[in-house]
Amino acid sequence: MSLVGSYVALSKPLVVVFPVFLLAWLRFGIGGLAMWRWLRKPPKEPAMSRRTKGLLFLESFLGNFLFSICMLFGVSLTTAVAAGVVMSSIPAVVAVLSRIFLKERIDLRTLGAIACAAVGIGLFSLQKPEGAGQANAEAHFIGVPLSVWGNLLIFAAVVCEASYVVIGKLLTEGLGPKRISAIINLWGFALVTPMGLWVAWHYDFSAVPLNIWTLLVFYGLAASMWTVWLWMTGLKVVPASRAGVFTVMLPLSAAAIGVLFMGEQLTTMQLLAFGIALFGLVLATLPGRKPTGVGPLI
Repeated sequence: MSLVGSYVALSKPLVVVFPVFLLAWLRFGIGGLAMWRWLRKPPKEPAMSRRTKGLLFLESFLGNFLFSICMLFGVSLTTAVAAGVVMSSIPAVVAVLSRIFLKERIDLRTLGAIACAAVGIGLFSLQKPEGAGQANAEAHFIGVPLSVWGNLLIFAAVVCEASYVVIGKLLTEGLGPKRISAIINLWGFALVTPMGLWVAWHYDFSAVPLNIWTLLVFYGLAASMWTVWLWMTGLKVVPASRAGVFTVMLPLSAAAIGVLFMGEQLTTMQLLAFGIALFGLVLATLPGRKPTGVGPLI
């Protein structure tokens, strides 16, 4: 999640240069080239059932395709403040979905960690300066302000991310992290290829500077390969509800990149918010007396 936050922050220049669908297509293509060997079925891995194949498609459709589209378009329509507040609900949504679909028992300590995550990111977001999306606040679509549509898209991205966590937990019970990473990336590439090719046909690639290409390669490897493999490896041994708490590192690391490399500054309230959110991580990771059980999906 720390790596996700870093590439989200560093990908801002990419969104300026590449259209959204072209950027997504290039990302999946770079990841596919890097992971083509991971597609090979290990000798000891059982044959995939129809249920597993369906979950792999959903994991890519919700966690890769829809999440990226909703997030990128949503951020362009709303303010950075509003986006941060909505994103602070990810740990809570993950906890709810893991309770419904995985039958995980959420103990008081995990609930406290979720609350700390939401409060910390909420406070941090409310202290951030408003982004350029505020200029769209007075524009309307079907009688609804574009800023409202942006917030709805951000929340849709939250639900997609929470679903990604829960489905990933189910997939790690039968498949290895590398194979999961490669297959869901391949699905993502297939889903976005029609729109990506259409945009690429009319795009002038010769105008892209070398530093942007370098950043694109990092974005593709981090988003499609490194972060997915790390996340799926962790999910093999961590309950989904507890793993959801770690999504607080996405906005926190993005903010850290802004401070370290983009000249942004932190206020006292933002530092307090950091502390609260990180305390939630401590609550979530301290060893407990009994492991949280995981039941089957209904």
